[in-house]
Amino acid sequence: MIKIFTLLNKEEWISYVGNSAEYDFYHTWHYHSLETAGDPVLFVYEEAGTYIGFPLLQRKIPGSDYSDLTCVYGFSGPFSNQKIDEIDEALMENFKTAFSNFLVNEKYVSVFVRLHPFYKQQKLLEKFGGVHENGKTVVFDLSLTLEEQRKKYRQSTMDAIKHAWKRGFRVEDETNAAGLNTFVEIYTENMKRVGASSYYLFNEKYFSEILNTSEYEARLLTVYYNDIAIASTIIAFTNGIIQAHLVGARAEYLHHSPTKFLADSITQIGREKGMKYYNLGGGLGFKNDKLFDWKCAFSDLHLDFKTWRYIANPEIYQKLLQDKGIEENAEVDFFPLYRYA
Repeated sequence: MIKIFTLLNKEEWISYVGNSAEYDFYHTWHYHSLETAGDPVLFVYEEAGTYIGFPLLQRKIPGSDYSDLTCVYGFSGPFSNQKIDEIDEALMENFKTAFSNFLVNEKYVSVFVRLHPFYKQQKLLEKFGGVHENGKTVVFDLSLTLEEQRKKYRQSTMDAIKHAWKRGFRVEDETNAAGLNTFVEIYTENMKRVGASSYYLFNEKYFSEILNTSEYEARLLTVYYNDIAIASTIIAFTNGIIQAHLVGARAEYLHHSPTKFLADSITQIGREKGMKYYNLGGGLGFKNDKLFDWKCAFSDLHLDFKTWRYIANPEIYQKLLQDKGIEENAEVDFFPLYRYA
Protein backbone atom coordinates (compact mmCIF):
# COMPACT_ATOMS: atom_id res chain seq x y z
CA MET A 1 0.00 0.00 0.00
CA ILE A 2 1.26 3.47 -0.92
CA LYS A 3 0.35 6.67 0.90
CA ILE A 4 1.45 10.21 0.08
CA PHE A 5 1.28 12.84 2.82
CA THR A 6 1.90 16.59 2.84
CA LEU A 7 2.14 19.06 5.71
CA LEU A 8 -1.66 19.06 5.79
CA ASN A 9 -1.44 15.50 7.15
CA LYS A 10 0.27 16.47 10.40
CA GLU A 11 -1.10 13.69 12.61
CA GLU A 12 -0.27 10.94 10.13
CA TRP A 13 3.26 12.26 9.56
CA ILE A 14 3.92 12.50 13.30
CA SER A 15 2.56 9.00 13.86
CA TYR A 16 4.70 7.31 11.20
CA VAL A 17 7.88 9.03 12.38
CA GLY A 18 7.15 8.53 16.08
CA ASN A 19 6.53 4.79 15.66
CA SER A 20 9.74 4.21 13.73
CA ALA A 21 12.63 2.11 15.00
CA GLU A 22 15.18 4.78 14.07
CA TYR A 23 14.62 8.45 13.35
CA ASP A 24 16.03 11.86 14.10
CA PHE A 25 14.49 15.30 14.46
CA TYR A 26 15.32 15.92 10.79
CA HIS A 27 12.51 13.49 9.86
CA THR A 28 9.76 15.20 11.84
CA TRP A 29 6.73 17.06 10.57
CA HIS A 30 7.73 20.12 12.57
CA TYR A 31 11.22 20.34 11.11
CA HIS A 32 9.84 19.92 7.60
CA SER A 33 7.28 22.64 8.25
CA LEU A 34 10.15 25.15 8.62
CA GLU A 35 11.64 24.34 5.23
CA THR A 36 11.46 26.89 2.42
CA ALA A 37 13.54 25.13 -0.26
CA GLY A 38 10.62 22.99 -1.46
CA ASP A 39 7.21 21.52 -0.67
CA PRO A 40 7.46 18.70 1.92
CA VAL A 41 6.03 15.32 1.00
CA LEU A 42 6.12 12.01 2.90
CA PHE A 43 6.07 8.85 0.76
CA VAL A 44 5.02 5.74 2.72
CA TYR A 45 5.13 2.14 1.50
CA GLU A 46 3.39 -0.35 3.80
CA GLU A 47 3.23 -4.13 3.57
CA ALA A 48 2.44 -6.88 6.09
CA GLY A 49 2.79 -4.63 9.13
CA THR A 50 6.08 -3.05 8.01
CA TYR A 51 6.33 0.43 6.58
CA ILE A 52 9.05 2.52 5.01
CA GLY A 53 8.64 6.28 5.10
CA PHE A 54 10.64 8.72 2.99
CA PRO A 55 10.34 12.46 3.73
CA LEU A 56 11.36 14.70 0.82
CA LEU A 57 11.02 18.18 -0.63
CA GLN A 58 9.57 18.57 -4.10
CA ARG A 59 10.76 21.38 -6.36
CA LYS A 60 9.59 22.50 -9.77
CA ILE A 61 12.34 22.61 -12.39
CA PRO A 62 12.16 26.06 -14.01
CA GLY A 63 11.31 26.08 -17.69
CA SER A 64 10.04 22.50 -17.75
CA ASP A 65 7.04 20.34 -16.88
CA TYR A 66 9.16 18.28 -14.51
CA SER A 67 10.15 18.41 -10.84
CA ASP A 68 12.85 16.90 -8.65
CA LEU A 69 13.18 15.85 -5.02
CA THR A 70 15.67 16.89 -2.38
CA CYS A 71 15.85 16.78 1.42
CA VAL A 72 15.82 19.15 4.36
CA TYR A 73 19.04 20.67 5.71
CA GLY A 74 20.61 17.94 7.81
CA PHE A 75 20.53 14.13 7.80
CA SER A 76 17.23 12.56 6.81
CA GLY A 77 16.67 9.63 4.42
CA PRO A 78 14.15 6.79 4.79
CA PHE A 79 12.85 5.47 8.12
CA SER A 80 10.85 2.39 9.10
CA ASN A 81 9.22 0.62 12.04
CA GLN A 82 12.06 -1.89 11.60
CA LYS A 83 15.75 -1.08 11.41
CA ILE A 84 16.45 -0.53 7.72
CA ASP A 85 19.16 -3.19 7.56
CA GLU A 86 16.77 -5.77 9.06
CA ILE A 87 13.93 -5.32 6.56
CA ASP A 88 13.08 -8.35 4.44
CA GLU A 89 14.77 -8.32 1.02
CA ALA A 90 11.51 -8.96 -0.84
CA LEU A 91 9.86 -6.01 0.89
CA MET A 92 12.77 -3.77 -0.05
CA GLU A 93 12.40 -4.83 -3.68
CA ASN A 94 8.69 -4.04 -3.51
CA PHE A 95 9.50 -0.63 -2.05
CA LYS A 96 11.90 -0.03 -4.93
CA THR A 97 9.18 -0.84 -7.47
CA ALA A 98 6.62 1.34 -5.71
CA PHE A 99 8.95 4.31 -5.27
CA SER A 100 10.23 4.04 -8.86
CA ASN A 101 6.64 4.13 -10.14
CA PHE A 102 5.97 7.17 -7.95
CA LEU A 103 8.94 8.98 -9.48
CA VAL A 104 7.77 8.23 -13.01
CA ASN A 105 4.11 9.03 -12.42
CA GLU A 106 4.86 12.35 -10.72
CA LYS A 107 7.45 13.32 -13.36
CA TYR A 108 10.43 13.57 -11.03
CA VAL A 109 13.79 13.75 -12.79
CA SER A 110 16.17 13.20 -9.88
CA VAL A 111 16.44 12.72 -6.10
CA PHE A 112 19.13 14.11 -3.77
CA VAL A 113 19.17 13.04 -0.10
CA ARG A 114 21.70 13.35 2.71
CA LEU A 115 21.68 9.99 4.47
CA HIS A 116 21.83 9.64 8.23
CA PRO A 117 25.31 8.45 9.32
CA PHE A 118 23.95 6.40 12.24
CA TYR A 119 21.41 4.36 10.28
CA LYS A 120 22.03 1.78 7.54
CA GLN A 121 19.77 3.45 4.98
CA GLN A 122 22.19 2.70 2.16
CA LYS A 123 21.15 -0.97 2.24
CA LEU A 124 17.75 0.06 0.90
CA LEU A 125 18.92 2.75 -1.52
CA GLU A 126 21.77 0.73 -3.01
CA LYS A 127 19.04 -1.26 -4.77
CA PHE A 128 18.46 1.83 -6.93
CA GLY A 129 22.12 2.80 -7.33
CA GLY A 130 23.44 6.30 -6.78
CA VAL A 131 24.70 6.03 -3.18
CA HIS A 132 27.64 8.43 -3.02
CA GLU A 133 30.50 8.53 -0.47
CA ASN A 134 30.81 12.06 0.89
CA GLY A 135 33.38 11.90 3.65
CA LYS A 136 33.14 11.55 7.41
CA THR A 137 31.30 13.02 10.36
CA VAL A 138 32.94 13.29 13.79
CA VAL A 139 31.10 11.77 16.75
CA PHE A 140 31.53 11.73 20.53
CA ASP A 141 30.81 8.30 22.02
CA LEU A 142 29.04 9.16 25.27
CA SER A 143 29.28 5.59 26.53
CA LEU A 144 32.88 6.46 27.40
CA THR A 145 33.55 8.08 30.72
CA LEU A 146 34.32 11.78 30.59
CA GLU A 147 37.91 10.96 31.56
CA GLU A 148 38.24 8.45 28.71
CA GLN A 149 36.72 10.94 26.30
CA ARG A 150 39.14 13.71 27.25
CA LYS A 151 42.13 11.41 26.81
CA LYS A 152 41.25 11.40 23.11
CA TYR A 153 41.48 15.20 22.82
CA ARG A 154 44.50 16.78 21.20
CA GLN A 155 46.63 18.59 23.75
CA SER A 156 45.78 21.97 22.19
CA THR A 157 42.06 21.23 22.59
CA MET A 158 42.40 20.21 26.21
CA ASP A 159 44.55 23.28 26.88
CA ALA A 160 41.83 25.52 25.41
CA ILE A 161 39.21 23.91 27.67
CA LYS A 162 41.43 24.36 30.74
CA HIS A 163 41.94 27.98 29.69
CA ALA A 164 38.14 28.40 29.70
CA TRP A 165 37.86 26.82 33.16
CA LYS A 166 40.49 29.18 34.60
CA ARG A 167 38.65 32.22 33.23
CA GLY A 168 35.36 31.07 34.63
CA PHE A 169 33.55 30.39 31.36
CA ARG A 170 30.10 28.94 31.93
CA VAL A 171 27.33 27.47 29.77
CA GLU A 172 23.79 28.72 30.31
CA ASP A 173 20.56 27.19 28.99
CA GLU A 174 19.15 30.17 27.10
CA THR A 175 16.07 28.58 25.55
CA ASN A 176 14.07 31.79 25.96
CA ALA A 177 13.37 35.05 24.10
CA ALA A 178 16.43 36.87 25.43
CA GLY A 179 18.72 33.96 24.62
CA LEU A 180 17.24 33.72 21.14
CA ASN A 181 18.06 37.36 20.41
CA THR A 182 21.63 36.76 21.51
CA PHE A 183 21.92 33.64 19.39
CA VAL A 184 20.59 35.36 16.26
CA GLU A 185 23.15 38.14 16.68
CA ILE A 186 26.10 35.78 17.23
CA TYR A 187 25.10 33.23 14.58
CA THR A 188 24.41 35.83 11.87
CA GLU A 189 27.71 37.60 12.54
CA ASN A 190 29.51 34.25 12.39
CA MET A 191 27.92 33.18 9.09
CA LYS A 192 28.69 36.50 7.41
CA ARG A 193 32.28 36.35 8.66
CA VAL A 194 32.87 32.93 7.09
CA GLY A 195 31.11 33.89 3.85
CA ALA A 196 28.23 31.41 4.18
CA SER A 197 25.61 31.42 1.44
CA SER A 198 22.27 33.15 2.01
CA TYR A 199 20.66 29.72 2.56
CA TYR A 200 22.31 29.54 6.01
CA LEU A 201 21.21 33.04 7.07
CA PHE A 202 18.00 31.87 8.69
CA ASN A 203 15.62 34.46 10.12
CA GLU A 204 14.63 34.84 13.77
CA LYS A 205 11.27 33.13 13.20
CA TYR A 206 13.08 30.00 12.01
CA PHE A 207 15.27 29.89 15.14
CA SER A 208 12.26 30.46 17.39
CA GLU A 209 10.18 27.78 15.69
CA ILE A 210 12.90 25.14 15.72
CA LEU A 211 12.94 25.34 19.51
CA ASN A 212 9.17 25.37 19.92
CA THR A 213 7.87 21.83 19.41
CA SER A 214 6.90 18.69 21.30
CA GLU A 215 8.16 16.34 18.53
CA TYR A 216 11.74 16.54 19.77
CA GLU A 217 13.78 18.43 22.35
CA ALA A 218 15.96 21.31 21.17
CA ARG A 219 17.97 23.57 23.46
CA LEU A 220 19.79 26.86 23.01
CA LEU A 221 23.04 26.99 24.98
CA THR A 222 25.25 30.06 25.40
CA VAL A 223 28.82 30.42 26.64
CA TYR A 224 29.40 33.39 28.95
CA TYR A 225 32.72 35.02 29.81
CA ASN A 226 31.90 37.14 32.85
CA ASP A 227 28.56 38.58 31.69
CA ILE A 228 29.36 38.60 27.97
CA ALA A 229 27.78 36.03 25.64
CA ILE A 230 30.64 34.87 23.41
CA ALA A 231 29.31 31.71 21.71
CA SER A 232 25.95 30.04 21.26
CA THR A 233 24.47 26.89 19.77
CA ILE A 234 21.18 25.14 19.03
CA ILE A 235 21.33 21.40 19.60
CA ALA A 236 18.66 18.70 19.35
CA PHE A 237 18.21 15.52 21.42
CA THR A 238 16.46 12.63 19.62
CA ASN A 239 16.62 8.89 20.28
CA GLY A 240 19.95 8.97 22.07
CA ILE A 241 21.65 11.28 19.55
CA ILE A 242 22.60 14.92 20.05
CA GLN A 243 22.91 16.84 16.80
CA ALA A 244 25.08 19.97 16.64
CA HIS A 245 22.58 21.81 14.45
CA LEU A 246 23.75 25.45 14.43
CA VAL A 247 26.61 27.24 16.22
CA GLY A 248 28.31 30.62 16.25
CA ALA A 249 31.00 32.55 18.15
CA ARG A 250 31.91 36.23 18.39
CA ALA A 251 34.99 37.13 16.36
CA GLU A 252 36.70 39.08 19.15
CA TYR A 253 36.64 36.02 21.44
CA LEU A 254 37.73 33.33 18.97
CA HIS A 255 41.22 33.27 20.48
CA HIS A 256 39.61 31.88 23.66
CA SER A 257 38.18 28.91 21.67
CA PRO A 258 34.76 29.09 23.37
CA THR A 259 33.25 26.47 21.06
CA LYS A 260 35.76 23.88 22.28
CA PHE A 261 34.61 24.52 25.84
CA LEU A 262 31.00 24.40 24.60
CA ALA A 263 31.43 21.03 22.84
CA ASP A 264 33.00 19.48 25.94
CA SER A 265 30.19 20.87 28.11
CA ILE A 266 27.50 19.47 25.80
CA THR A 267 28.91 15.96 26.22
CA GLN A 268 28.38 16.33 29.97
CA ILE A 269 24.79 17.50 29.47
CA GLY A 270 24.26 14.58 27.08
CA ARG A 271 25.40 12.05 29.64
CA GLU A 272 23.06 13.53 32.23
CA LYS A 273 20.20 13.08 29.74
CA GLY A 274 21.18 9.51 28.87
CA MET A 275 22.30 10.29 25.32
CA LYS A 276 24.55 7.83 23.48
CA TYR A 277 26.23 10.04 20.89
CA TYR A 278 26.96 13.69 20.13
CA ASN A 279 27.38 14.25 16.40
CA LEU A 280 29.65 17.20 15.60
CA GLY A 281 29.29 16.81 11.84
CA GLY A 282 32.00 17.07 9.20
CA GLY A 283 33.89 19.72 7.30
CA LEU A 284 32.41 22.34 5.01
CA GLY A 285 30.71 20.31 2.30
CA PHE A 286 32.05 17.28 4.25
CA LYS A 287 35.54 17.86 2.91
CA ASN A 288 38.73 17.19 4.90
CA ASP A 289 39.22 20.89 5.58
CA LYS A 290 40.20 23.02 8.60
CA LEU A 291 36.74 22.63 10.13
CA PHE A 292 36.94 18.85 9.89
CA ASP A 293 40.42 18.90 11.41
CA TRP A 294 39.10 21.07 14.25
CA LYS A 295 36.41 18.49 14.98
CA CYS A 296 38.86 15.58 14.73
CA ALA A 297 40.73 17.11 17.67
CA PHE A 298 37.93 15.82 19.92
CA SER A 299 37.25 12.27 18.79
CA ASP A 300 38.61 9.41 16.70
CA LEU A 301 35.09 8.05 16.07
CA HIS A 302 34.34 9.03 12.46
CA LEU A 303 31.23 7.71 10.72
CA ASP A 304 30.71 7.51 6.96
CA PHE A 305 28.47 10.22 5.53
CA LYS A 306 26.69 9.30 2.31
CA THR A 307 24.29 10.97 -0.09
CA TRP A 308 21.82 9.43 -2.49
CA ARG A 309 22.07 10.94 -5.97
CA TYR A 310 19.56 9.16 -8.15
CA ILE A 311 18.61 10.00 -11.73
CA ALA A 312 15.03 8.79 -12.22
CA ASN A 313 14.68 10.06 -15.80
CA PRO A 314 18.07 9.94 -17.59
CA GLU A 315 16.66 11.26 -20.86
CA ILE A 316 15.20 14.43 -19.36
CA TYR A 317 18.24 14.82 -17.09
CA GLN A 318 20.49 14.90 -20.17
CA LYS A 319 18.19 17.35 -21.93
CA LEU A 320 18.27 19.70 -18.93
CA LEU A 321 22.07 19.59 -18.96
CA GLN A 322 22.16 20.30 -22.69
CA ASP A 323 19.73 23.20 -22.33
CA LYS A 324 22.13 24.80 -19.82
CA GLY A 325 25.26 23.88 -21.75
CA ILE A 326 26.64 21.73 -18.93
CA GLU A 327 28.88 18.73 -19.53
CA GLU A 328 27.83 15.74 -17.43
CA ASN A 329 31.43 14.84 -16.64
CA ALA A 330 32.09 18.34 -15.30
CA GLU A 331 34.34 17.98 -12.26
CA VAL A 332 31.88 19.59 -9.89
CA ASP A 333 30.63 17.91 -6.70
CA PHE A 334 27.03 19.01 -7.14
CA PHE A 335 23.75 17.20 -7.75
CA PRO A 336 21.59 17.51 -9.70
CA LEU A 337 24.05 19.15 -12.05
CA TYR A 338 21.38 20.99 -14.01
CA ARG A 339 20.79 23.17 -10.92
CA TYR A 340 24.45 24.15 -10.72
CA ALA A 341 24.91 27.93 -11.14
